Amino acid sequence: MDQPPCQSALWRMHRHVLLLVGLGCACCCDASSTYAPRSGDIVFHTSQSSQSLAIQRATRSRYSHMGIVFVENGQPFVYEAVQPVKSTRLAEWVNRGEGGHFVAKRLRDADRFLKPAQLQKLKAEGTKLRGKDYDLYFEWSDDRIYCSELVWKMYKRALGIEVGRTQHLGDFELTDPAVRAKILERWHGNPPTDEIVISPAAIFDSDQLVTVFSR
Repeated sequence: MDQPPCQSALWRMHRHVLLLVGLGCACCCDASSTYAPRSGDIVFHTSQSSQSLAIQRATRSRYSHMGIVFVENGQPFVYEAVQPVKSTRLAEWVNRGEGGHFVAKRLRDADRFLKPAQLQKLKAEGTKLRGKDYDLYFEWSDDRIYCSELVWKMYKRALGIEVGRTQHLGDFELTDPAVRAKILERWHGNPPTDEIVISPAAIFDSDQLVTVFSR
């Protein structure tokens, strides 16, 4: 049976609204579930290493590990300071983190500051540190390197940009039991509280960066 004209018109309007809502939801879902990596991006996750909890507690942050993304021949890799400093496929890096959760941040005004010449400089600075041992003592030298130190020094030396504010080791929460246990394990006493350090938390909170993805 045919619908009355007014009901038919209302149904067509209702159907169009549903279609527009559906398209809007689809766009939102795509945007929130897809990461388009770009060279120079900085990624963060919660490591499952034995020191992760101590780093989280000391810095009061969810994130305990990080690296910098480079896209090579269409494939994204994370350049990271583990043992030793090396490149890891992004998918493998993500899977190493707790629950597969990670956050990607990008330099503010990346289109202006991260042109091919600048990215080449960034990569060159990282290459100088490739193969370095991981720094369990968080020292501000290039003899050994830890994750946030690697990223910070690459950006500073290549582009003159400080992605995060450096601190001293004594600025962190060193009395937490998990933190204290790691301190005693490594220093067998009090650590050098005047040592300059850069934490994943400081880079994560940097106003030089904008969040482009979170899962």
